[in-house]
This record gives sequence, C-alpha cells and structure tokens, in this order.
Amino acid sequence: MLRKKRSFIIGGSILFIAIAYLGFMGIRSSASFYYTVSQLVEKGDSVYGQALRIQGEVLPGSVEQKASGLTLTFTITEGGQSLPVFYRGVVPDTFKPGGEIVIAGKLGPDGVFQADTLMPKCPSKYEPQKEASLKDKNSWQT
Repeated sequence: MLRKKRSFIIGGSILFIAIAYLGFMGIRSSASFYYTVSQLVEKGDSVYGQALRIQGEVLPGSVEQKASGLTLTFTITEGGQSLPVFYRGVVPDTFKPGGEIVIAGKLGPDGVFQADTLMPKCPSKYEPQKEASLKDKNSWQT
C-alpha cells in the first residue's frame, strides 16, 4: 500500500511539473512586449523578429493606402523618434492621422515594422455637442 501511495505522489508531482512548465512556456512565447517608439529605437537590433507592441502617434501626411484598401503604410512617432510601418489587413474605422495607436507585429531587419494588428486609441473623454449648435439645428428643445 505504501509503495502504491509513493508511486501516486511521484507520478502526480511529475504531471504537475510538466503542466506548469508547458503553461509557463506557452505564456512566455505568446507574451508581447510593449514599447514606445523611442524605447524601440534604443533597443536596436536586439528586437528583430520578436513579437512586439509599439505605441505612438500616426504622423500626419505619412499615411498611404493602396487602392485595394487592404495595404497601408504610415509612420508613427513618439519622443522625437519615428518608425515606418507596413500593415496588410482591414483598417479600423477609428484609424486616423495624428491619432494615438498601438501596433502589434515584428520589426524587420530593414527597419520597417510589419504590423499584424492596428489598435487605434479612442478619445479618453466624451465631449457633448454645444447647446448653441443644437439650438441652431432645431434639435434641442426646452
């Protein structure tokens, strides 16, 4: 009976360690680092090919969208640094030049960030229409 109990404890411990190890490795490999553009520039070549998330502002005048609407190139800036971005996919409705954005993807050796995901930041504060403009449109009543 004691031998059976010992085998059960050893087997359970090995199973627990294996599951914990696989869970840790899965989380580690799917973790995506979050950098600003200036932090990414400081890292240099050490981040090529890694899954990253970068925050910055879309540089006005840098946005070029192909006729198909699924290929987009633009530049994001932050802290005086800039980063060219290439994205292929559906562009979110909230994407706009001058807006804040978080992009996810990988930095190529050519210095162009290959984005898989665009996450434009929404305004943090709701601003209602002015009463005067509503009165002029006859849509405001007292």
